[in-house]
Amino acid sequence: MSATGTRAPSATLSTATAREATGWVGAHCRRAPWLTAFTVLTTVAGAALQVLPVLLLGRVVDGVAEGESSAVLVPVGAVMVAAALLGAAATALSTYLIGRLGADLLATLRESAVRAVLGMPSARVEQVGRGDVLSRVGDDVAVLSKGIRTAVPTVFSAGVLVVIATAGMFGLDWRLGLAGAGALPAYVFALRWYLPRSAPLYRKQRMAQADRAQALISGLNGIDTVRAYGLESTVREKVTRESWRVRELGVEVFRFFGRFVGRENRAEFIGLVLILVVGYALLEAGAATLGEVSAAPLMFHRLFTPLGAIMFTFDEAQKSGASLTRLVGVLKEPSEDRLVGDAAVTPPDRAPYPVTVKELTFSYPGDGEPVLWDVNLSIPAGGSLALVGATGAGKSTLAALIAGIGTPGAGSVHIGPYDLAALDEAEARALVSILTQETHVFSGRLSDDLRLAAPEADDARLRDALRTVGADGWAELLPDGLHTTVGEGGERLDVTKVTQIALARLVLTRSPVVVLDESTAEAGSEGAAELERAVRAACAGRTTLFVAHRLTQAMAADRIAVLDAGRVAEEGTHEELVALGGRYARLWRAWRQGSETDRHI
Repeated sequence: MSATGTRAPSATLSTATAREATGWVGAHCRRAPWLTAFTVLTTVAGAALQVLPVLLLGRVVDGVAEGESSAVLVPVGAVMVAAALLGAAATALSTYLIGRLGADLLATLRESAVRAVLGMPSARVEQVGRGDVLSRVGDDVAVLSKGIRTAVPTVFSAGVLVVIATAGMFGLDWRLGLAGAGALPAYVFALRWYLPRSAPLYRKQRMAQADRAQALISGLNGIDTVRAYGLESTVREKVTRESWRVRELGVEVFRFFGRFVGRENRAEFIGLVLILVVGYALLEAGAATLGEVSAAPLMFHRLFTPLGAIMFTFDEAQKSGASLTRLVGVLKEPSEDRLVGDAAVTPPDRAPYPVTVKELTFSYPGDGEPVLWDVNLSIPAGGSLALVGATGAGKSTLAALIAGIGTPGAGSVHIGPYDLAALDEAEARALVSILTQETHVFSGRLSDDLRLAAPEADDARLRDALRTVGADGWAELLPDGLHTTVGEGGERLDVTKVTQIALARLVLTRSPVVVLDESTAEAGSEGAAELERAVRAACAGRTTLFVAHRLTQAMAADRIAVLDAGRVAEEGTHEELVALGGRYARLWRAWRQGSETDRHI
């Protein structure tokens, strides 16, 4: 909902389990078998070639100790150099291939997540809030993208190197291998302590960031409403509170990771001490050569770099894992099977329908108190009704329900002969068009942007729609007219022009009922009057419901309904409600005083 609405703060999109996320990644890798196989082969080859020089070093030490000639040792040294160079090349190729595979995975996941969000029922989007949706297709994609570029290649390559190096230690001498393996219990305990605690902590951090985004979006989208009702300090406190929550979780994550690093360092110390002690004992007993005993601690030390890389990138890997589970979770959300163009409901072109709201009660899932209580309203065919009331009164919730977004817990909403609860979203869109303050211009030609509402419309019909809302003047002055690229990368349009484009789309639709939820709230005072004229023109001959941001909008409506705590407190014309001296009259006096103050400033 907009800033004037109410939603259940606990409702969020689904989050996948670690097994489900891993299964999705595995399925993606199976769809690219050659790239996956070559990536694994180069990673293993690079790790083996990095370990080979350490093994050969033991051979050199034994050769020197036994007095072998340089003719024997020089070829060994040449092989060591060649192995190091080839290992570096294989590792570089492996890093590239992992990045390539990860980039393909991210592109597929991002497209699937966006497709899932676009196909999600509007009621679900409104329920969870745009902050959660945007944080997933925005922040989580960014986190996962960074992880794929940095953490994922490091962790995968380092993990393979750890396995190869451990096998190399056992290849030197099984007893030295067992000594090095003595550090494994300490590593395992450290990971068993860290992993079960870290994943929920990172998910909690991502959810906190989503809540912060929702608080920011709600406050900014409804900034004029916030100012009108003097709620600046309330909104600021909420944003501050959510920001501090994100900050505190960030500090907690950092401290937690520091404790994990300490446990890993203790494991390294235990392993190195065991290898030195066992190696000395074997050398004294003549059970191992000097080369083997010398190479073993170097081989174990060779583990320090990949293990350290894993530790210092595990933080990023865990964040990526948390974002992955959130993105894969979006794919589990139900979606609408049919598009608007598939709607079975086909009302007569521009024939207005009446709107009847009868004994409507609505609660968000997980909320005990209903947002709307026993609401009864009616708008005659072709008539208009304005909803006014304080923030949180339920205006946007009622507007969304009348637009077919959500299902009442009790009561009904009828558009003409149709009960909205019996229709799917495509059918509801054929009956009702909704326009909120969150208007948007997509990057591309102006004609394509307008045809989102009417794909079959020709240029003449597009120009008529622009003329209806008073946008034909500036549209004709564009470099290429209707074919001018607008939005990102094209002609930048101000708020008034963006809203006019949204209203022109509204003109192009065939829906007999229009719901406007503070659709002109973002316009400044200079463009407000112009847009209000455009709104009246776009809604002419259609049944219209306004969520009034400016009380001048309410004055222009046939009737006004005042909502208070989810109930209809007053209903009548502007003159009747002012004469009544109730809630609307007080709002009207406050509005006039505020307008006069603005004029004096």
